Amino acid sequence: MKRRLLFSYQLLTGFSDTSTGVLLIFEPAVTLRLMRLRVPSDTLPFLSFIGAFVLSVGVACLYGAILATRAGSVPKLEVVWLLTAITRCLVAIFIVSETLSGTLESRWTIVAISDATFALLQAIGLAKGWLTDAAA
Repeated sequence: MKRRLLFSYQLLTGFSDTSTGVLLIFEPAVTLRLMRLRVPSDTLPFLSFIGAFVLSVGVACLYGAILATRAGSVPKLEVVWLLTAITRCLVAIFIVSETLSGTLESRWTIVAISDATFALLQAIGLAKGWLTDAAA
């Protein structure tokens, strides 16, 4: 059961970030509209660039789903969790900072909350050895 939960978590985070990244790359205006977020239209090319980073986190999480199905892959999955948690934490800090300064509208905090939640969950999981337990 634990392995199935880990696999499901990796798929959830992986498909979420991968799809968001692809949408940001190819259709940034549509993506933001779907997320009910606004930015100046002249920033859309930069959002496509950011989409590449979001996509990379998603692909890393999908790789983690593959690792979750393989015995002996815990050390590699721990690296995936550490690096994606660091990325998510930095994104959350940046968004909170920018919303507090008024640069980003307050609706962006939902992105910060989701990234911070995943980062915290993974940090706790790493500290408590959840990945080792799930692989057992």
